[in-house]
Amino acid sequence: MQSPLPIDLWVQTACVLEATARKPGNVHRYRDFDDLTYVDFLLSAAAISPVLQQAPKQPIGLTIYQAIVATHRVCRTNTNLGIVLLLTPLAAASAVGSIRQAIHLVLNSTTKEDARNVYAAIRLANPGGLGTCNEEDVHSEPTKTLLDVMKLAADRDMIARQYANGFQDLFDKGVSYLREAFSRKFSVENAIVFCHLNWLSDFPDSLIARKRGIAEARLASEKAREILDAGWPESAKARSLAESFDRWLSQPGQQRNPGTTADLVAATLFVCLCEGLLRFPLAWDRERRANTIGSG
Repeated sequence: MQSPLPIDLWVQTACVLEATARKPGNVHRYRDFDDLTYVDFLLSAAAISPVLQQAPKQPIGLTIYQAIVATHRVCRTNTNLGIVLLLTPLAAASAVGSIRQAIHLVLNSTTKEDARNVYAAIRLANPGGLGTCNEEDVHSEPTKTLLDVMKLAADRDMIARQYANGFQDLFDKGVSYLREAFSRKFSVENAIVFCHLNWLSDFPDSLIARKRGIAEARLASEKAREILDAGWPESAKARSLAESFDRWLSQPGQQRNPGTTADLVAATLFVCLCEGLLRFPLAWDRERRANTIGSG
């Protein structure tokens, strides 16, 4: 009998790696926020991993809701709503075959009940800057499938955009960021930060836009691109710019926290683990080894 895919291990690993890397503006192992700590992210990763192991066996809306309920048992602050929204359809697709091909089947199979469960999960997580909208608001009863309501939000939210475009940004952009980082022999941590900066440079962060406005989100993207263009992480100038950027993102009161970008990084790591591009043991703070990431 074939062993089940280790979806739970991939989920927890992706979440732990993302939270641990010292990404500008985010919580990491050397920095907590006043209302959110590194340990909160570790506990959340442990809480959702067994739930997402069941993603291929049940509707994705139910899995998303159960994962947020599990998170709420260990952490009262929203740590992972975006991650759960991204990883659940990917986890479901991973058991069907090629994620890139199966994801469309998973998304096109969503129902109004999936939307109803996701709305409940969002209300329970209570993400920052949620607000309201005129059509299919999360505080009301959905009248469309989960995929259809995500399409309505795709122009203002990067997570909804992944549903709408079949995770094309993740496959075409996110994975390529990590491939480039490892081709340049970056450590795993530096590769994750490189991926984070590229995501932020190419796509203004949805959480910053909700909390501070699209102008500041675009300014954050410009600053991330400046760091990359300066030669991060090799050049001293780029490292100095990154430190200044980290301070800017952390003020005022962490409202410029690029949380959606961090969610996209976690999803990128999950796909790379599923596809065998990222392997154990991990060269976390050393130069790349042959078994860290594949070239295929």
